[in-house]
Amino acid sequence: MFIDQVSVYVKGGDGGNGLVAYRREKYVPKGGPAGGDGGNGADVIFQVDEGLNTLMDFRYNRHFKGKRGENGMSKNQHGKNASPLIVSVPPGTTVIDEDTNEVIADLTTHGQQAVIAKGGRGGRGNTRFATPRNPAPDIAENGEPGQERMVKVELKLIADVGLIGFPSVGKSTFLSVVSAAKPKIADYHFTTLTPNLGVVDTNDQRSFVMADLPGLIEGAHEGIGLGYQFLRHVERTRVLVHVIDMAAMEGRDPYEDFVKINQELEKYDEKLMKRPQIIAANKMDMPSAKENITKFKEKLQGKYPIYEISALTKEGLRDILFAIADKLEEIPKEAIDEDTEEKEKVIYRYHKEETPFTITRDDDGAYVLTGQKLEKLFKMTDFNHDQAVQRFARQLRRMGVDEALRKRGAKDGDTVRILDFEFEFMD
Repeated sequence: MFIDQVSVYVKGGDGGNGLVAYRREKYVPKGGPAGGDGGNGADVIFQVDEGLNTLMDFRYNRHFKGKRGENGMSKNQHGKNASPLIVSVPPGTTVIDEDTNEVIADLTTHGQQAVIAKGGRGGRGNTRFATPRNPAPDIAENGEPGQERMVKVELKLIADVGLIGFPSVGKSTFLSVVSAAKPKIADYHFTTLTPNLGVVDTNDQRSFVMADLPGLIEGAHEGIGLGYQFLRHVERTRVLVHVIDMAAMEGRDPYEDFVKINQELEKYDEKLMKRPQIIAANKMDMPSAKENITKFKEKLQGKYPIYEISALTKEGLRDILFAIADKLEEIPKEAIDEDTEEKEKVIYRYHKEETPFTITRDDDGAYVLTGQKLEKLFKMTDFNHDQAVQRFARQLRRMGVDEALRKRGAKDGDTVRILDFEFEFMD
């Protein structure tokens, strides 16, 4: 089964907890703190494996969670960092954050990696909190939670040539006779439900990869028909071969077919109109084809090269394959990379700083504190130690939580809720 789009949950591993410990060696008075830091959690990394060609593996496993870092140990021993979780993906995979619609990674070459969810930092042990005023602190941090997100994983086939056109114009037949691919061929629309790839070898020892994409129809860019699901695969191709039923066996005008398909491509992505396009005038073995191609050429006015072929009788295939190979030699793969802005580059994005906390009221009158920064501080606080609790209270005060609660009308004894925990407000 060909799968080219899935939603996946990824979560980096949580950091290990720091430790509260003290030196207790014999003859060492006032030994001091000796709690080690926790190890970092595992990153979730997507890595390109050129042996894969679909996202089939994601059909059975859509949750990827990195391992937690090791907890800190006594004698200032740090916990071990967790090894990253490597997830293999096929070349041409794009990873998009579902919440922000931001492209996280565009993976095209074998071995290329991208961190999709970062693991959390390990919590600090009590050695880190020693000061002249507090030389033996009873405080340590829990590990930082790993990053978690829902991502959309899309596959855009990496083919040199894409076959485009209406359903039943002969794209699958064309691919089957010029390569070893065995696409389904039948006398009805949408026989091709998934893209088919074939390696084409010309008589002069040149080769290229050709993709037969499901037929497009009018309105495809808006989601009509089947072809819209595969328009993304056209983006990676260097040359488009537009297969047209010149015999007009469906009763449509060949030139109108040509115009409508190009309109769909332009509405989907204007950059596709810059791609070289070769017209394969198919079904030239039929009686009405000669008359139709004369009219077609008059309307086209020489804007695109036209090759008369018959995929059924194999006439004209040699010339069109040579033309495709010649055109590919003129367009190096790097040119497409630049056109689609896929070259690796450093992108500096301005991320508006989130509000550290928000206050709402529950039906029972409790004040509910939420916010990514506040919740992270809460999760990293070890409430088993009084000094850690006092530090958390100071952090909230510095963030302005106390003042904000007073402005909202909080009084002594009121309930304040953070996640699933409740506290009593003290003014």
